[in-house]
Amino acid sequence: MAEKIVVIGAGPGGYVAALRAAQLGGEVTVVEKEHPGGTCLNWGCIPSKIMKTSADLFLKTKEARAYGIKIDGNVAVDMAAIMARKQQIVETQRKGILALLKKSNVQFEQGRGYIKEQGVISVADDNCWEKEIHYDRLILAVGTEPLNISDFPFDGEQILSSNDLLNLQTLPQSMVIVGGGVIGCEFACILSALGVEVTVVEAMDRLLPLPSVDEACSKILQREMKKRKIKFITDQVVEKAEKTGASLTITLGVSPFADEKRKARIKPVTLTAEKMAVCIGRSALSGDLGLENIGLDLDDRGWIPVNQGMETGVDGVYAIGDILGPRHIMLAHVASHEGMVAAVSAMGGSDVMDYTAVPGAIFTMPEIGNVGITEAQAREQGLSVTCSSVNFRTLGKAQAMGEIAGEAKIVADADTGKVLGVHIIGPHATDLIAEGTLAVTKGLTVTDLADTIHAHPTLAEIMFEVSLCAAGTPLHS
Repeated sequence: MAEKIVVIGAGPGGYVAALRAAQLGGEVTVVEKEHPGGTCLNWGCIPSKIMKTSADLFLKTKEARAYGIKIDGNVAVDMAAIMARKQQIVETQRKGILALLKKSNVQFEQGRGYIKEQGVISVADDNCWEKEIHYDRLILAVGTEPLNISDFPFDGEQILSSNDLLNLQTLPQSMVIVGGGVIGCEFACILSALGVEVTVVEAMDRLLPLPSVDEACSKILQREMKKRKIKFITDQVVEKAEKTGASLTITLGVSPFADEKRKARIKPVTLTAEKMAVCIGRSALSGDLGLENIGLDLDDRGWIPVNQGMETGVDGVYAIGDILGPRHIMLAHVASHEGMVAAVSAMGGSDVMDYTAVPGAIFTMPEIGNVGITEAQAREQGLSVTCSSVNFRTLGKAQAMGEIAGEAKIVADADTGKVLGVHIIGPHATDLIAEGTLAVTKGLTVTDLADTIHAHPTLAEIMFEVSLCAAGTPLHS
């Protein structure tokens, strides 16, 4: 008899886990309380990239004369049309996921999943309909939601979550974005390109203060944001936001993360903006699942601990995706790989999840792609490394596109030339990082990359040029 696998959550981790489990011979059911695709498709990766595509095109039309294109008449942003296009694409993708599940004989159940006891879950909807499903193995892929701050809670009108930003029907004249991480910086670039006056407030001393993001990428992004007149304030936090009619008065204070020297230089700041978006974290959706009924313990923030095979502390119960928390890497493509590992484990295999070569993709303007360790991490680990970088302006394709800002950087072992990290900021960096990811995954050297023929004229030549530089034989840099 086939193993009965139930997956709660149909995001990029959950539906992939279901497909893989079905391929391995499982009898699989997916339970989803909202729409297939999870946060990524409905409230994150895809909608924000749809908005970014419109923002990029709008910027290009404003710069059209520089490319020899004359546009007569007014060019303006139509947010309602952007949102309609977003909805159409999202719905198409949802249907695609459902079609994949159906093709693999995966049962899809719409409703809230609740664990009644070991081996049994119930699925209920708002009309009090309820159904019991028995399982041999359970995979939890329930995800997260935007973190709501009690001092300035979301109201959907003036104080917005990242979800609210993806439903804007009209653009405000001004906006303060709280948090200069990935989500905050992406929206800052998108909204500024669409004509909003944007200020970013970040508690750390740089934008994108993530260990995986090389400091050089942050510096270049900050420089380019200044050129686009995006204001940003570091080492400060929002203490309060008061509504004054149609505007917000936002008071900033010194960040607890600022060092003593910076604290002495920081002066009180008050900002006025039409809206404020809070983009400073996610909270676990592990409540109301009935986890206590099977004795599954959470950590103090509601995250679910797992081992390398994605199994929780309860036999036969697995967890994947963002619900694992920041100790793991909270990215859609990571969730998908965790889902495949969990499916194999649930079906009796022994896969383990490897996080050593996970690419990051940040859709700012310019984009950022990264994989492996940064220069700072290498120094902290006491490694002997060489670091080489090449500017995009050296590429003919970048010049032709008119997108010359940015650089590619390789962190390599000083003795062997093995590629330990690749960090790219520039046009299509999120696509270009794939080569770097392959190099780190397979333990390739800078010479391996330099000996690889790269087509001309392409942006991919940036990897050729930087690997030549790292190998000590630069041609154009």
